[in-house]
Amino acid sequence: MRGGAGGERGRHARRARVAVPPPAASRFPPISGEVLTDRPAEGVLRLTITNPARRNALDHAILDGIAEALGALDDDARCVLVTGAGGMFSSGYDLGDLAEEAFADEAEQLVAHPFTAALDALDACPVPTLAALPGHTIGGGLELALACDLRVAADGIRLGMPPAKLGLVYSHTGLRRFIDAIGVPRTRELFLLGRAIDARTALTWALVNAVVLPSDIEEESLEWAEELAANAPLSVRGNKRVIRELLRAGADLDPDVERELIELRRACFASEDLREGVRAFAEKRPARWRGR
Repeated sequence: MRGGAGGERGRHARRARVAVPPPAASRFPPISGEVLTDRPAEGVLRLTITNPARRNALDHAILDGIAEALGALDDDARCVLVTGAGGMFSSGYDLGDLAEEAFADEAEQLVAHPFTAALDALDACPVPTLAALPGHTIGGGLELALACDLRVAADGIRLGMPPAKLGLVYSHTGLRRFIDAIGVPRTRELFLLGRAIDARTALTWALVNAVVLPSDIEEESLEWAEELAANAPLSVRGNKRVIRELLRAGADLDPDVERELIELRRACFASEDLREGVRAFAEKRPARWRGR
């Protein structure tokens, strides 16, 4: 199946690929995960998330690697393609192995700094960014994909936001990103119910731009990336910046309200409920909430 925002989408016209000798894949120092970079086609920089032991969960090494790669973007890159290895995009924040005595500080540090830095780098990227979702895309992994300009998903995958199942208060900037993309009713459905949706539902919500056969996800996403890279650079960069600035113009909060929302989120990291939610999620059992 090849679907797009306007319904079924035909296969792009085939064209000869320009042979680009990719450099040896560069690796950022791993903790448990890493980011691999290569140049699969002219003008295309591909970042591949890999953390097989944790279903491509986002740890410091992966998030720092994304920010570092985007910060070092050269003039030859006219499109950035972000994907995941091993049939998975990302299962979100890697909170499962944090030590109990340091849980609050380490959990907040992970989602407040390296995650924010990776999202900021995607937001600031001057060239088009495309997320190819070969498998399930959950939590912070979904926001990372949403920070890209476009998303292509494999049919049959699931996309979801589990904060309600974990006891996590999501960032107001993250929620704003979802509201901008899919509107208030769908954002409430994702975050308050905490259910995962399938790729075809995500297409009708405009959470993804196209759904393709799993066997076609790599080829199709690379075709999209090549097409983006071949477009007029000044036009693409200019239009991307105009869109970004228009979205930012409506995102200002009263400073006192913003401080209150930040404190609300910070308090959740010290709560018993978040620890219980993470344990219950890992143990595949219902959480026993205490409301504190």
